[in-house]
Amino acid sequence: MKIRILFLLFTILISCKTKEKSLQTQSTPVETVKTRSKQLRDDSLNIMIGQMILVGLNDRTVLPTNDSIRKELNAGKIGSVIIFEKNISKTKSAETLKKLIADLQTETPIPLFVTIDEEGGKVHRLKEKYGFVKMPSAQYLGNLNNPDSTLFYTRNLAKELKELGINLNFAPDVDLGLNKENPVIYKVGRSYSANPQIVTEQALLSIEGHHEFGVKTILKHFPGHGSSSLDSHLGIVDITNQWKIMELWPYRDIIRSGNCDAVMTAHIINCHLDTSCLPATLSKPIINDILRDLLQFDGVVFSDDMQMNAISKNYGLENAIKLSINAGVDILLFGNNVHLDDRITATQIHNIIKKLVKSGEIKESRIEESFRRIMALKNKKVN
Repeated sequence: MKIRILFLLFTILISCKTKEKSLQTQSTPVETVKTRSKQLRDDSLNIMIGQMILVGLNDRTVLPTNDSIRKELNAGKIGSVIIFEKNISKTKSAETLKKLIADLQTETPIPLFVTIDEEGGKVHRLKEKYGFVKMPSAQYLGNLNNPDSTLFYTRNLAKELKELGINLNFAPDVDLGLNKENPVIYKVGRSYSANPQIVTEQALLSIEGHHEFGVKTILKHFPGHGSSSLDSHLGIVDITNQWKIMELWPYRDIIRSGNCDAVMTAHIINCHLDTSCLPATLSKPIINDILRDLLQFDGVVFSDDMQMNAISKNYGLENAIKLSINAGVDILLFGNNVHLDDRITATQIHNIIKKLVKSGEIKESRIEESFRRIMALKNKKVN
């Protein structure tokens, strides 16, 4: 309850220009006002940082009464969670998953983004063997290139997501299938086509099908992973010499359509786009200059999983967090699909971000920007 009240106070604080002036006219002693203002700022900062954190649920399929994540949720240190196949019970799958999600939502002062990777094909958590609907791959749908088929399958999926309580899907994938030897995109059927027009049309149909059931979507992997020859889950991927500018066209056209809810970054290096050769997730020229300024996207930017080897093995946890937020990432994904010793809690992530803000390495105004975008997306009506 305290967090809910503080959140409402904070919303009023940032939207009311006359707040500071009215405080000065009250008869409350100045020192008391300063103390209360500092406490409000600290609590507001905690709330804003919490909204930037997206975590996996480890192996949970239920939420026990004494579960440590309940405390983090209640304190507002988690703004989003992601569901993986390991979070799906092998019996009573839909019923158990729906209850898990509902239990998570009851603990939070601000409703969660409950996310999932449901592209279809091989990237398909809600498998038919658990009693869920069939969802073919993007490659299959792109080859058909039939609007009715794409809408049919996507509507079935989105209806199921809605019923489970999942409100944000890490799909559609708008990478162009340019490299047939690409092990993480083309070979596993994640691209609709090498033709940017077909990719755009199919992605817009996917978004339409999701939106009909109130489910929001995330385009990925910006600025394009389709021309790569390596997998960023395993290490650094440099696409400087393979990447083509037309890989931006689906983003450009979907953003212009007004139907782009959010964008996920790729952990790929392109030294032509960023001469410092940082991965896109950590790159201000790629996120701020290209996505924000050139393509005019002011929505939420999600990182790809910060625990993928391309980032975690090369840039260090604190440094990667600092670089990504300063580059323009709004929500940091930590899936915790790693060795037990390498898993990280929302509280640890929260503490790192707050430390960086307090030290001045990340400006508080930068946190406020992300908070504004996140809350706008959470409040956005799409159906």
